[in-house]
Amino acid sequence: MRRYETIFIADNDLSEEDRSPIFEKIKDLIQQYSGLMVMVDEWGGKKLAYEIKKKARGYYVRLDYCGSGVLVNEIERFFRIDDRILKYMTVLLDKDVDIEAVKEEIATAEGTRADETESSEAEPKPEAEPETDAKPEPDAEPEPESNADDESKPETLENK
Repeated sequence: MRRYETIFIADNDLSEEDRSPIFEKIKDLIQQYSGLMVMVDEWGGKKLAYEIKKKARGYYVRLDYCGSGVLVNEIERFFRIDDRILKYMTVLLDKDVDIEAVKEEIATAEGTRADETESSEAEPKPEAEPETDAKPEPDAEPEPESNADDESKPETLENK
C-alpha cells in the first residue's frame, strides 16, 4: 500500500453544510477502495495566487491517506466532475507503507491532541501583567575614543 497526499482547493463561497458532502464522499471512496485516512487538514479560506474559474479566494484542504493507485484515480475523477473543486494535486509520499505503523502514528497524534486539550482546560491561563507607562532607560552611549595628544593641543595649521 502507498501513502499519498492530496491538496485540493474548494470554492470559498461554499458554506460548511455544502462542504461536508465533499468530505463524506472522499471518506466513502477511501473505505470503498480499502484505503486508510490518516488526516484531513483544513487550512481554510485563502487568497489565490491567480484567479481560478473567476474566483479570487479558495478553501484549502490537505488529505493524507494510504491506498492504491486505483483509489487516487477515483478521488481525482471525483474532483474533475465536481464543480465545487477548483484545483487539486496528489503527491506520492511513500511507495511501501507499513499500515500498522501508520495506525500507531494516528493513535499517537490523537492522544497528543487529547492531552493538549485536557492540559489547556485544566491549567488556568496566567493573568496578563498590567502595562505601565514607564519606559526603559536608554543604554548609556559609549564615550568616543580619543588620543590624549589631540585633546591637549588645539587643532591649528601648525600642529598638522
